[in-house]
Amino acid sequence: MDGAAGLTYARYEAGRWHRVDGAVIEEGFVTISVNGQELVTVMCTPHGQDRLALGFLRAEGLIAGLDDVRVLRVTHGGCLVDVWLHRHDVKRPKRRILTSGCGGGVTFGIDGTAESLPPPRMESSLRIAPPQLCELMSRLLAAARLYSEVRGVHTSALSDGQTLLAVAEDVGRHNTLDKLWGDAMLRGIETRDRILLATGRISSEMIHKAARMGTPIVASRTSPTSLSVRLAREWGLTLVGYVRSGRFQVYAGAERLEAPGDLVEVMAMVGEVARA
Repeated sequence: MDGAAGLTYARYEAGRWHRVDGAVIEEGFVTISVNGQELVTVMCTPHGQDRLALGFLRAEGLIAGLDDVRVLRVTHGGCLVDVWLHRHDVKRPKRRILTSGCGGGVTFGIDGTAESLPPPRMESSLRIAPPQLCELMSRLLAAARLYSEVRGVHTSALSDGQTLLAVAEDVGRHNTLDKLWGDAMLRGIETRDRILLATGRISSEMIHKAARMGTPIVASRTSPTSLSVRLAREWGLTLVGYVRSGRFQVYAGAERLEAPGDLVEVMAMVGEVARA
C-alpha cells in the first residue's frame, strides 16, 4: 500500500464538467496486537504500519527500544500489526484517552495536565538560525509525496538542523510522529536533540510525543493550541508556529533560535497561557 487510493471523480471548472481519474488519501483501521492481545485500533493511512506500531508502543512507554521486540509483522492485508515482545507481562492499560488529533487518536498516558506523567524538563544545547528553520519547512513541503498527489494528508519530519532524516505522512498528524519514531528505531536514527517539523496543528498529544522523543524544537506550518503552549513552556521545549518563508511565530523557548536578545527578553515577559 502506498497511501493513495485510486478512484474516478468529477471536476467542475470554468463552466464545464470533467472526468478525472485520480486518487484520494487512503484511510482505514489498523489494529496493533501485543503478545497475541489487541492493544488498540487506530484510524490511519495504512502505509508504514510497522513504523506506526513501533512508534506508538515507544511513545506509550510499552517498549524502550527495538531490542524489546521479538517479532514484528504486518498481516491480514495490512489491517493488523502483530508484535511479540521478549517479555510477556505487558498489560493493556485500563485508561484510554481520546486525543484531539484527527484520525481518532488515542493515548494511555496524558490527560491534558502537566502533572500527568510529566517528562523531565528538556535540557539541550541545540540551536538553529531562523532562516534555516524556514528552509527546513520548505524542504518538508517539498518532500510531502502523498500531499502533492492527493492532498488531505499531514506530513512530519525529523531533522538534524541541516537535512531531513525521516519523513512520514498520514491522515492523523499524531500518527506521523509515531511513524517517524518507528522509522527512526528501525533505521538506527537518534531522535534526541533533533528538530520536529509538522504541517498540522500542534496539540497537547503532539507536544507529549515530542517530549518523549527528546526533540527540543517543534515547528509547525500552522498553529499550536493553548495547552500545547503551556506544556512546551513548562517542559522546556521550543515551540514555533506559522512557519512561512522568512517568518514565523515563537510561543516558547526562543533561546534556541539564535534570536537577538530583545526577542528573548520579550518572551520572558510573556505570561502563562490560560487553560482552555
